[in-house]
Amino acid sequence: MVSYWMDSAPAPGHPPLTEDLTVDVAVIGGGIAGLSAAWELTRAGRSVAVLEADRLAAGVTGNTSAKLSAQHTLIYAELAGRDPGTARGYARSQQEAVEHVARTAAELGVDCELERRPAYTYARSAGQVERLRAEARAAAEAGLAASFVTATALPFPVAGAVKVEDQAQFHPRKYLLGLAEAMTARGCRIFERTRVTGLREGRPCRVTTEGGAVVTAADVVVATHYPIFDRALLFARMEVTRELVVAGTLPPEDDPEGMYITSEDNTRSVRTAPLPGGRRLLVVTGESYKPGAGRVGDRFDRLAAWTGEHFPRARITHRWAAQDNHTTDRLPFVGPLHPGAGHAYVATGFGGWGMSNGVLAGLLLSGLVTGEERPWAGLYDPRRLHPGREAVPMAKAQATVARHFVADRLAAGDAGDLAELRPGQGTVVKVNGRRCAVHRDEQGRVHAVSAICTHLGCVVGFNEAERTWECPCHGSRFGLDGRVLQGPAVSPLEPVELKEE
Repeated sequence: MVSYWMDSAPAPGHPPLTEDLTVDVAVIGGGIAGLSAAWELTRAGRSVAVLEADRLAAGVTGNTSAKLSAQHTLIYAELAGRDPGTARGYARSQQEAVEHVARTAAELGVDCELERRPAYTYARSAGQVERLRAEARAAAEAGLAASFVTATALPFPVAGAVKVEDQAQFHPRKYLLGLAEAMTARGCRIFERTRVTGLREGRPCRVTTEGGAVVTAADVVVATHYPIFDRALLFARMEVTRELVVAGTLPPEDDPEGMYITSEDNTRSVRTAPLPGGRRLLVVTGESYKPGAGRVGDRFDRLAAWTGEHFPRARITHRWAAQDNHTTDRLPFVGPLHPGAGHAYVATGFGGWGMSNGVLAGLLLSGLVTGEERPWAGLYDPRRLHPGREAVPMAKAQATVARHFVADRLAAGDAGDLAELRPGQGTVVKVNGRRCAVHRDEQGRVHAVSAICTHLGCVVGFNEAERTWECPCHGSRFGLDGRVLQGPAVSPLEPVELKEE
């Protein structure tokens, strides 16, 4: 359960923050959005501190499929139907992010294995062809090098596909570790293992950390994937999903030489990457599901089976999972943290396309802080609200949260169920009226923590493949000992003393 990107790009590490600090900008989060913003701000002459709860580029960014593309499945026909200007702005800004990575990597001499490849959204069902044709027209009208095709280099026939030229794929950690090295050489301070727990906005702002150190900053960027401070109630306008990834070696002659995605079969995404000796790495993503849904091992088996069926000479060496936030209008939230914010900014809701959106967020946030606002900043402003368009998806999202909040409490078993719990398994049970998340380790010992997520109180579920507790409402993830692995929660699950009778 370690991604290829993490496995192939070790990093020396940075110290935790242990004393108070004053800077121009505090960036919370060391993924692609946070590091991109920190790089742009450092290059603009600001003093910057990056505060990462774990390790740089090791969370969502370290578990991506790493497609760097403006081709985001079927989105341009929908955006053009709202307003052609919105579609053009989206295409222009996303393609600018692709080109910005290429320019920056060349400028800094970062070998991030960047390769130019076309991106495809395909379908095998003939019933999807007209949608693909409409998407190709809309993407071309928005300014992308898009066309409808019926032939690809995939090892199976397709009914049709939208092909967009001039896209890219890269090694995200190698790129971001190169950025980190360049920005520290210019004076940026980077701190790992430094979890932020509080933010007091003002002039200046004050950021407090789990260890007690305080960062005073004129401006603050919250780039924690899902915002740990949600003063604009953005959680009501986002849904969280997880997807699984398998990767392995592939003979170069089997390389489909492009980046592919379809919504069919519960999503299938395919790309390759270079390996030493002329070999290729095949990366296959899919099996979208809600955190805490369980039976993740079965989902991995289905994804591996699909990979083996279509790429029989691939040899799987890695598997991991990614997590995404989807907004109710399909556009990311990048801008002021809330309507009254003057010096706090947020980047979230990348909808499965975090590479281009993360780089774009860095450009937009840097411009907002320095006063050099980008022309498409308004398109991504979190303060936007379209009640007519967003009412139904917002209602569905909140109905799902409400259902989990109530039904998961009622579904908790009782302490007697522990007798059926086998080694490696986990479950939620009620003990003396308290809901406990209980795991039996491989030696047969039982370990328990509170089952109530410390973010907003939903009941967590067990992920048997990754051995984690996950919140189905907003995507917080916890280790078996209750420690926070992924926000928006910032506090661990409370340990519970449980004696098995």
